[in-house]
Amino acid sequence: MLLDVSPIIKIQGAKIELDEEIGLDSAEFLGESYRFNEPLKIKGEIYNNGQSLTLNARVTGRIKTECARCLAPTEADVELDIHELLSRAEDAAADDEDFILFDGHEIELDGIVADNFLMNTSGKYLCREDCAGLCPVCGKNLNEGECGCGNDYIDPRWLALKDILDRESGDE
Repeated sequence: MLLDVSPIIKIQGAKIELDEEIGLDSAEFLGESYRFNEPLKIKGEIYNNGQSLTLNARVTGRIKTECARCLAPTEADVELDIHELLSRAEDAAADDEDFILFDGHEIELDGIVADNFLMNTSGKYLCREDCAGLCPVCGKNLNEGECGCGNDYIDPRWLALKDILDRESGDE
């Protein structure tokens, strides 16, 4: 979504109220996949602080992703606050990383919202708080019931520790 900021570019203290919907498709980040099947809502303002433009907004909506434990499809609420400094590319210093740069008189809000979501997401969503996850032996979803593999499975990486503990307790 392109937002025209020309009415406030040269007027210190001027602002544009935001009450919009941002349509994002999907995003991949750190091995996780997020799908936005409905637009995110952004509410806030962009104002001219005399040096640059300041974006302060709240973004809400829902995403679809996979449970971090059992990989089942799950939905989660999105709620994040955005606080960004915006500057026209021709007005900013080349090495100033504090600003999001834009050209002309339009700001692309989609990219700002997507970047803020990815940088602020918890990254790991659960289908439910008590999700049992997958069996490490057979891969069955343990939310659907026991798999029959038993609880005596030990990850091979921990076998050396088990041997030490068995020797100390005399269970050799």
